[in-house]
Amino acid sequence: MSFIESIKERAKSNKVKIILPEIEDDRVLEAASIVLEEKIADIILIGNSNEIENAKNKYKLDEAAFIDPSTYYVTDKLINMFYDLRKNKGISLDKARNLIINNHMYYACMLLKIGLADGIVSGACHSSSDTLRPALQIIKNKPNTSLVSAFFLMDVPDCKYGEDGLFIFADSGLNQEPNEDELADIAIESANSFRLLVNKEPKVAMISHSTKGSANCDSVTKMVNATNLVKSKAPYINIDGELQVDAAIVPEIAEAKAPNSNVAGHANVLIFPNLDNGNSAYKLVERLAKAKAYGPITQGIDMPVNDLSRGCSTSDIVGVISITAVQAQNNII
Repeated sequence: MSFIESIKERAKSNKVKIILPEIEDDRVLEAASIVLEEKIADIILIGNSNEIENAKNKYKLDEAAFIDPSTYYVTDKLINMFYDLRKNKGISLDKARNLIINNHMYYACMLLKIGLADGIVSGACHSSSDTLRPALQIIKNKPNTSLVSAFFLMDVPDCKYGEDGLFIFADSGLNQEPNEDELADIAIESANSFRLLVNKEPKVAMISHSTKGSANCDSVTKMVNATNLVKSKAPYINIDGELQVDAAIVPEIAEAKAPNSNVAGHANVLIFPNLDNGNSAYKLVERLAKAKAYGPITQGIDMPVNDLSRGCSTSDIVGVISITAVQAQNNII
């Protein structure tokens, strides 16, 4: 069974409610129809009356729940709650009303906050900032977690590296230039995400252009210090760094470059020094190795809210919905 099929089966075992606020996108509607047909999750679609009518006419969505913010029974409550949350940031009641009624991502996050849903998937036709800003304002971080970060779950076909071709690449979607403390948090959350989603032991490599002192500069020092912080904060995590990518994933090269490492040559979680590296790496592997790239998946947030690449396919959206459902199951537990 493939990775994503195993995730779907786990999602089906305890169905949760996932909100899709981009009712205007045909890929989202098609994905919603597939998710409902395969009984992966219950779906809530948010839109105005015209968008809802169009969706119902074009796709098989009889089992979906449709919400029009202008008429739904909890809208006034959501407006007042959001105003209370943000009034110290200078928002007026009128602006709160406008955002909640007209911005479907804000509305979705408020529904999630009051417990009417279990997760959100958005980003097919909106930027990452438009998707994640409302979530960071409304849902916020998990307790005892200082940072929200984003990863891609990479499923590389016919690949003997990683966990039979499965990797997490982080941070690949959110934090531009994380410092060593933030990198340590990203590594810990990514290891936990790998364990949850893949059901295998994470082996974390802190990626650099240097392996074990082959270069000496600030970026290398940052990765070494971040590695040591993880070992101190979460000694149960199997981690090493700094490692070049080939030393991290190829056993033969690891033997030459890092012979005493228990991660080198076997890493399945790759933590990159900045967003330029992480984002470029996932796109290269996706396009050149024809990998499936699921994400950006957020971690460190109190309830699952996941982004999509605007270049995503319908099957990508189905995959991210399934992953979000498994994250939500873990939250419920």
